[in-house]
Formats: sequence, structure tokens, C-alpha cells
Amino acid sequence: MNNEKENKYSFCVIIPTYNNDKTLKGVIEGVINHVDHKKQIIIVNDGSTDRTANILKDFPDTHQIHFPENQGKGFALRKGFAKALELGFSHAITIDSDAQHLPHNIQDFILAAQENPKTLFIGARNMKSEGVPAKSSFGNKFSNFWFWFETGIKLSDTQSGFRLYPIYCMPKKWFTKKFEFEIEVIVRSAWKGIEVKNIPIAIRYDFEDRVSHFRTFTDFFRISVLNTVLVFLTLFYILPRNFIRNFKKKSFKDFLREDVLEGDDSPKIKALSIAVGVFIGIIPIWGFQTFAALFIAVSFRLNKLLTFAGSHISIPPMIPIIVFCAVKIGSFVLKTNHSFGDFSSLENAKNHLFEYVLGSFILAIFVSFTIGLLTFLFLKIKANK
Repeated sequence: MNNEKENKYSFCVIIPTYNNDKTLKGVIEGVINHVDHKKQIIIVNDGSTDRTANILKDFPDTHQIHFPENQGKGFALRKGFAKALELGFSHAITIDSDAQHLPHNIQDFILAAQENPKTLFIGARNMKSEGVPAKSSFGNKFSNFWFWFETGIKLSDTQSGFRLYPIYCMPKKWFTKKFEFEIEVIVRSAWKGIEVKNIPIAIRYDFEDRVSHFRTFTDFFRISVLNTVLVFLTLFYILPRNFIRNFKKKSFKDFLREDVLEGDDSPKIKALSIAVGVFIGIIPIWGFQTFAALFIAVSFRLNKLLTFAGSHISIPPMIPIIVFCAVKIGSFVLKTNHSFGDFSSLENAKNHLFEYVLGSFILAIFVSFTIGLLTFLFLKIKANK
């Protein structure tokens, strides 16, 4: 295994284990064959009640952590990460102790990390291979979808426990401690700007000694609760935060060139995205425009940045104009008469709330349609030239 003599990064292997005495010894011996020294191995005994403690006595040169009671795989990994950082390792490879993973893939992780040191790599299993349980295949598809929704990253496998973590740059505080931790860690790492990728690995399912401690109902419920929380944070905090950051980084000229003129989306999608954003920006949902714009953009696969930009038609200098026009239109439709002063501020408009609400929707439809149509025609002409 390459070490700090070749680069500034150093790698260890963490083996969390709980009541896998039939396969644990073989896994440890396999890992030993693919590291430079046994001190690069951290074994976390998560309160095993079988022969695990006796087996580990045969490997005194490894780093070992023993829990008196079972705490959960996530907690075991968290303690393993903390120990690895304490020992000075920058990256940690995790491998399950049930022998479904083949240790020779350790070298593949290391080579990938040396090229991309700030990337979290997840081993991608061939879920169509013989012997893969149906529930594992379904669970993986379920997990892949929600990971994409929460991060925008598409992966073929998000549930494999054979991974490489860049622990030197990952978040240091975590909230979960069971199987759902393996979802929390990749989502929150992605939110922090750490790239998450798959690399292919070999897999074994067809042997009698493999024991899985995943509890179908209980653990799936915990994962569902976690995904509910992560989706909420994605919609109300992460997406607005990311788009505001990206939007602020660009000058108006760069925004027009990169996102309006040169983006990958078709003129129709670009125009529709801007139109939807403008519509959301005008209707009376003050304080929720960003959330609504991004939610619709994600749901209907529009250009999120253009939708977000369009919703900014309601910037402070425009608010009095929007309110005045909306109330005037509502007043006209309802055939009520008001003086200009009645609509010169949002406070005055509250006295004529119905006119304002009705007028804002009519105004939003007209302005968004007009801007969307003009944008579409402009982009089509530009494309033809």
C-alpha cells in the first residue's frame, strides 16, 4: 500500500464487525495481504457476543476498538474515523466483515484517491449478478434516487459498505449511528463540496457463512425518516444556499453567456425556466419564492439556475411597481376605483388585499408569458445564426 513517502496522503482500512465470527478472520487476513503494515488496519468490535473477541487476539498488531454493547454500524464507523484521524491517516477505506467484499479492490480505491484525493469513492456492485437478493437491489435503487434528489449526483450504487472516505476534509460531527449513517455521511459530504463517485468492485453473495444484520422493517424505517429530514433540508436550505452562492459568483455578463446563451438546455426549456421563475417571483408568496422556484424546477426538470434568476424579478426596487400594477389590475377587473396613493406601498395595498392577490396572478401570467416568449424567440434566432 502506498504511504506518505509517495505523497502527503496516508490510507488505513477500517473493519467494523458485529457477530461475524465465521467470516471475520478471512476478511482480516485478506486485508493484511493488501496493506504495507498491520498498523494500517483498525478493527471496531461493535459489542459482538460470539467468538469475535477471541479471533481478534490473533491480530495484536492491528488497532482495535471494543464496545461492551452493540451500538450500531454508523457509530462503529464514526469511532473508526476518529481513531484514524488520531493516528494521522488522511483517508479511510471501510470494508464489511461478512466477506461479501474482496480485499484486492483496496488497491483500486487507493489509486483512485491518489488521482482525486478530495473524493469519496463508493464501490459499485453489479446488482444484476447472480445471487444478489431482490431486497438489496430494490433498496439500492431506492437509495440511489433519494441521494440524487438530495445532492444532484447520480450513482449506480449508494449502499455498498466498501468505500474510501477522505476523512481529513469531511464533516466531523454526525447525528446517526445505525445503518442510516452510511447515507448521512455521503449526503452531508456532498453538501460540503466533496465529490462522490463510484468505482467498480467485485462482490460475493453466494456463500452460506454470510450474515447480514440489516433489519428490513426497522432499519428501512430509520432510513426513510433520515431521507425525509434530508429532503426537507435540501429544499429549504441546501438548494437555496447553493444557488445563491453560484449566482453571486457570476457577473451578469457571465450569467447571460454561460447559462442563457451557451447552456446545454434547449431554447424551450430555458425560456420556460425563466417564465416559471418570473411567475413565482410575482405571485404573492413573499418569503417562499426561492423554495417554490427550486421545487418546481427540480420536479419538472427545468433549468434550476434560470428559474431561480427569474424569481428575482421581485427584488426590492421592483416590489412597489409589482404591487401597484397588481392592485391596479385587480381593481380594474373588479371594477373598483382607487386613487394612486392607495397603492403606493405594500401597507396600503393590504387594505385592498383581494384586488392585489387577483391582480398579481393576472400580472404574473401576462409578464411571465411575455418574457418567456421573447426569451424563446431570442434564443431561437441566436441559435439559427
